[in-house]
Amino acid sequence: MVAVSVSDETIRTAELLAIERMVDSLPVFGNYDPDRIRVIAETVYTLMEEEDGLDALFGLVRDGLTERLHETAYALACDVAASDVKIGQAELRLLEELRHELNIDRLHAAAIERGSRARHMTL
Repeated sequence: MVAVSVSDETIRTAELLAIERMVDSLPVFGNYDPDRIRVIAETVYTLMEEEDGLDALFGLVRDGLTERLHETAYALACDVAASDVKIGQAELRLLEELRHELNIDRLHAAAIERGSRARHMTL
């Protein structure tokens, strides 16, 4: 989630609030220590500045998630991207790479993306 927010080099308040809201309310984070967010964010920032940082980040994601949570992780990343209603090319590229790294089927990814778009639609 943090990587999507950082990917366009502009961390928007809406994205940070979306991350906080998800960590505070979703069952997948039931045993998660919210104080870890700062450490995770600093790690992501550092990795995004390194030449092979994205590969290292994806390695951490793959190692830290069971396969059954891959679609959940992708859905959360899509929700962060959609939260500020401005999805730029950098965010789209990162989501595409994440989809590939997590082996998310294109049809399932499209459904997840459409759901995120619908949840964050404005009048």
